[in-house]
Amino acid sequence: MLRRLMAIFVTVAIILGAGWFVMRRSDIGYDRLESMYANTDSRFMPMGGDMRVHYRDVGPRNAPVLVLVHGFSASLHTWEPWVQGLRKDYRVVSLDLPGHGLSRCLDVSETGIPQFVDTIDRVTRELGIEHFTLAGSSMGGHTAWNYALAHPDRLDGLVLVDASGWPKSGDEAQSTPLVFKLLANPLARSVMKDLDMTGMIRGGLEDSFVNQSLVTEEMVQRYAALGRAPCHRDAILNLMTDRNGRAEANAGTLAAIAVPTLILQGEQDNLVPASHGEKFNAAISGSVLKLYPNVGHVPQEEVPAQSLADLRDFLSTQVYVASEDVAPTEEAVD
Repeated sequence: MLRRLMAIFVTVAIILGAGWFVMRRSDIGYDRLESMYANTDSRFMPMGGDMRVHYRDVGPRNAPVLVLVHGFSASLHTWEPWVQGLRKDYRVVSLDLPGHGLSRCLDVSETGIPQFVDTIDRVTRELGIEHFTLAGSSMGGHTAWNYALAHPDRLDGLVLVDASGWPKSGDEAQSTPLVFKLLANPLARSVMKDLDMTGMIRGGLEDSFVNQSLVTEEMVQRYAALGRAPCHRDAILNLMTDRNGRAEANAGTLAAIAVPTLILQGEQDNLVPASHGEKFNAAISGSVLKLYPNVGHVPQEEVPAQSLADLRDFLSTQVYVASEDVAPTEEAVD
């Protein structure tokens, strides 16, 4: 009987092992990824050695500046609807955070909010930008409010789009998509690291949209391919490992933010509950909250026209009030 059980165990282990080897996917080189996902606006800023950050800098050189920061495992592509709607009147800088998109990793062991805050600071200073409005989505929002606390003198405005940072209650944690629950488990992370994650990425994206028809095959393949850039999987796993060590939002800390703040929040967000947007609104004095019914985690993609209109209204009435502050003049010189 024992022999039979051992034989069954070994057979199952062999089958699982074979399946694991079949599902393994190698890295995709940056040269190939850049040929697929960079465009004529793409630039790469050296950060020491062979490390560099991918960014796009468009719009009039003397116009007010917006800096756009994406969320966990995403890339600057999430902002394209906003970029196209803003670039005539604003200088718009979007960037891939280290370990995301087409940006190389910096120090993988340091991948996290402090590194992201430092990257935004380095990129903007290198571009000669002294003051700007900072917008962040999800983890990028978490980064943005941390930047506002660290560098309040550099911001004209702050935009939090379904921003993370508040601790979740037990009930809220139950709604977290399966892919994030698995990545939160150390054993699952080690097993899944090199596997084809396309199916789980598709499921995670579908959980992020109420209108799931917006999750195209091109979008799924882009997320999957950029996630296979050299070192990106290590960076993402490090983010998951340190997830519980991130500075959490609380009313006392956020009360220090005095810059004009706009909060955009999808009411049907499965990742960041709408109540968290309301908490940011209550904690940050004078902030403006816009809640979108039947919208999920990425309103900049799901309702681009409405979210862009709300952003423009905020910028013109709360941040850059004088009409001469927004002057569509000379387009970016590349």
